[in-house]
Amino acid sequence: MIAEFFRWVYESLGWNFSPFYDPYDGSRLLEGLWTTIELSLICLVLSLIIGVVGAWLQGAQSRLVRALVQGYVQFFRNTPPLVQLFFFYFAIGNLIPQVPNGSGGTAPLIDNFGWAVVSFSCFAGAFNVEIFRAGIQAVPRPMVEAAEALGYTRLGIFRHVVMPLAFRVSLPALNNNLVNLVKTTTLAYAIAVPELLYAAAQIWSEVFNVREMMNVLLVIYVLLVGALVWVMHRWERALRIPGYSL
Repeated sequence: MIAEFFRWVYESLGWNFSPFYDPYDGSRLLEGLWTTIELSLICLVLSLIIGVVGAWLQGAQSRLVRALVQGYVQFFRNTPPLVQLFFFYFAIGNLIPQVPNGSGGTAPLIDNFGWAVVSFSCFAGAFNVEIFRAGIQAVPRPMVEAAEALGYTRLGIFRHVVMPLAFRVSLPALNNNLVNLVKTTTLAYAIAVPELLYAAAQIWSEVFNVREMMNVLLVIYVLLVGALVWVMHRWERALRIPGYSL
C-alpha cells in the first residue's frame, strides 16, 4: 500500500520519492541509514572513552602528560573536522601498509569507514575532554577530601566519587556535543563512506529527484537526532540526584 501510494504521488504530482516504491533505491537508502547509525554509535562510544581518559590524564602529576592532552585538545578543537578527515584518510592512510585481501590483490589495513571512525571520535573526544574537565572541577572539594580520608587512591576517587558526579553535571553539554557528532558523520561522504548522504546522492544522481531526497534526508536526520536527544534526556533524568544541582 505504501509503495502504491508513493508511485501514485509520482505519477500524479511528479514528486519522485523513489526509495519508497523502488526496492533497489529503498535498499540503498536503508544500507546508508544503517551505516550512519553504526558510524554514529561507534564514534559516540569511543568519544566518551576518549573524554573520560583525557579528563583523567589532565589531572596527572606529569607535566608532559598534561601538555600532551592539552595539545591533543587544541589540535582537534581548532581545526575543521573535514580537514582532519582528509588528513587521516589521505596523509596518514598513505603511510599504512597494504594487506592481502584474499583475492590476489591488496587492500588498506584501515578502510574509509575506519578512518571516519578515527577522525570523528578524536574530534568529538577533544570536546568531551573539556566537558568532563568542567564537570570534574564542579565536584565539591570536601567530597574529594572525604574520600582521601577514607583511604581511596587517586584512581578510586576518580572512579567512585568524582566521575559519577562530574558525569551528571556534564550531561547537558555532553548532549549538545553528541548531537553535533551525529550531524558531523555526514562529512564521511567526502571519502566515499556509504552513509546516508552518500546513498541519497547516488539515488538522486540516477533518478534526478534531488528535491525529494533532500526532504527525505532532512526528516531522517530530525528523527535520528530527536531519538538521541530523547535518550539523553531520559538518561539525565534517571541520573539526577535529588538536592544536588549546580
